[in-house]
This record gives sequence, structure tokens and C-alpha cells, in this order.
Amino acid sequence: MGRYVIRRLLQMVPVFIGATLLIFLMVNVMGDPVAGLCGDRECDPATAAQLRRDFGLDQPVWRQYLTYMGNVFTGDFGTAFNGQPVTELMGTAFPVTVRLTVVAIVAEIVIGITLGVITGLRRGRPVDTAVLVLTLVVISVPTFVTGLLLQLLLGVKWEWIRPSVSSYAPLDELIVPGLVLASVSLAYVTRLTRTSIAENRRADYVRTAIAKGLPRRRVVTRHLLRNSLIPVVTFIGTDVGALMGGAIVTERIFNIHGVGYQLYQGILRQNTQTVVGFVTVLVLVFLVANLLVDLLYAVLDPRIRYA
Repeated sequence: MGRYVIRRLLQMVPVFIGATLLIFLMVNVMGDPVAGLCGDRECDPATAAQLRRDFGLDQPVWRQYLTYMGNVFTGDFGTAFNGQPVTELMGTAFPVTVRLTVVAIVAEIVIGITLGVITGLRRGRPVDTAVLVLTLVVISVPTFVTGLLLQLLLGVKWEWIRPSVSSYAPLDELIVPGLVLASVSLAYVTRLTRTSIAENRRADYVRTAIAKGLPRRRVVTRHLLRNSLIPVVTFIGTDVGALMGGAIVTERIFNIHGVGYQLYQGILRQNTQTVVGFVTVLVLVFLVANLLVDLLYAVLDPRIRYA
């Protein structure tokens, strides 16, 4: 196991460098960031040249990238165009998005897997059909439509929740936004769990466990569910980074100042340091989540061993 972890960590290095290089190049072709620093009026040549020198934009792109990566390994993600260090923006944004993502992941695990097990064990019955139709509707409706409808009904019309989340974003106010963020993924988890349960239900090891006279609950939890969760864990593990990076729509609807909000502001203002810094951390989240998912395989299926 130790050798496998070390090998995977070494494999993550070129992936991290390649992903950050690609993001850095894409962000640098968005346009001239200096053009937006002077407001509606165009910067005079002397001011524009000084700003480019101050932010290192007068250097070739490859040198900018090397300088940036050298600073990243020392914990310096650069400075936003408003003079605020990017690490300070991360310190306020990431805790909010992490809480929002935790709510979404818990909803996927609790609601999605529960519905998937119920429908997988009752395949072809009315409850199975109803859940399949409901998940199809959830997948078909865009997230911004779901968010706006819940905000209008629960927040404005019925006043059950705050239409706009507070600046400090307490956990109780993030429940509805978290469900909105997780809605599409929750539907996929439900359908994926249902399919996996229905397929493994006919496996030999399940029939053997039933023939031994084991209680139904033990057959489902210890044998059927444990082996059926491998594809579900794969999806949820890769979904962690996707939820954190894809929370732009949800955070805009509920006025949540998290990672999505900062990315939106950075792209809107062509603030390359902010965008690249946040995306760099999200790349790390993706890589670590994938590593943890691979290690969980051995926990779920004892037949899997890493040399």
C-alpha cells in the first residue's frame, strides 16, 4: 500500500504541472487584464507599462508561469489587482464553499444511496418508476432554474428560508443551496446505485449468502451494498472537486461569497492571479480526491490489493 501511495503521489506531479500550465495559458488569452484596471477610460501608455511591470505581465508567458509556480511552492499565490493577496481571498472563500460542498456530498450519500438501494431492491415496481421519473426531471432541469424556483418559493413566497445567505454563511442557511448544488449529482448517484444494486442482486455471492440463511439486512448491507458502492464512490469522489468548482451558479443565486463567486469576479475583471490561484487549489482537490477514492476501493472490496 505504501509503495502504491508513493507511486500515485509521483504521478500527480506531472498531472498537476500540466493542468496548471493549461489553465495559466487559457487565462492569459482571455484578454489584456491591464485594460480593465483604469475603469471605463483607457490607461495611458506610461501607466499601463508600469502596471505590467508591477504584476510581471511584461515578461514572456513561460517566464510568468515559472515565476508563479516557484511562488506557489512557497505558499504565495500572487496578489489580486486590488492589492489584496490571493491567499486572503482563499481564506474567506474556501471555508464557505467547503461547508456548502459538505452539505451537497452528505445529501448525495444519504438521499441518493438510500433511494438507489430502495429502487434497486424493488426494480420494476411503482416506487422504482416514480424515482426514475423524478431523477430524470431533476437531471433535465438546469441548476439555475431549480435554484431560482426554490429561492422564490421557500425564501420569498413562504419565507421558510433567507432568500440570500448571510455574509458569514452559517451551516443552516446552506442546506437549501447545498441541495440545489447537489441536485443533478444526487439524481445520478440514485440511478447509479439502483443499477449497481440490481445487477449485483443476481450475483452468486448474494444467492450464497441468502442460502446460508443470513438475515436480509445483513445480506444487503454487508454483501450487496458493499460491493455495489464501488462505482458510486468513484462518482462521488470525482464530484467533490466538480462541486467546489461548479458552485458559481448556486453561489450567485443565493449570494454566497465562496470560491464560485471569487472565480466569477476574477473572470469578469480579468484578474489572472485570482483565477489561476483558485483553480490551482481546485486541481489539488481533484487529485487528492481521486487518490482517496482509489484507496477506498480496498476497503469496500477485500479482493482489491495494492502492491
